[in-house]
Amino acid sequence: MKYHLKPLSFLFLVVTMLACNYSFQAGSFPPPHVQTIAVLPFDNETNRFELSGELYDQLVRNLPRALGIRTAGEEIADAVVRGSIRTYEVRAPNYRAATQGQPAEVLQRQVNIVVSVEIVDLVENVILWESSSVVAQGEFLEASETEEVGRVEAIELLVQKIVDGAQSNW
Repeated sequence: MKYHLKPLSFLFLVVTMLACNYSFQAGSFPPPHVQTIAVLPFDNETNRFELSGELYDQLVRNLPRALGIRTAGEEIADAVVRGSIRTYEVRAPNYRAATQGQPAEVLQRQVNIVVSVEIVDLVENVILWESSSVVAQGEFLEASETEEVGRVEAIELLVQKIVDGAQSNW
């Protein structure tokens, strides 16, 4: 019986020591050589001129932190994020239909924003992640909120979807 315990004890000791040396390194995004990123203002193909600045502010504030890297100017950055704001729409998905003598009443509106985006590794000159159609919606109540509430929500969701898309390369 003593002889069977020694090999098992030794095996347990080896496995324990190997486990102590094990470390986990998150996937390949960003690659190890990418330590900085430049966020460029997105081209704006809509008639809502404030969108580019609002999206830029959210990206600068949240993207580098979420990816574990720092911001830098385009001239010295290891990577760059750029894109275009393709669509901005306000819809009324929730309304009360017109009845006799009463007009239709909009209860809730939805802001839809569509962007194309790419994150480019400037060191190796390769596209790390791209999407031609990142879509996000923000909602606001017609009676008590402004369109800005829905727009801010949609922009925050866009930034999160860009982060999620970039990290999906893991």
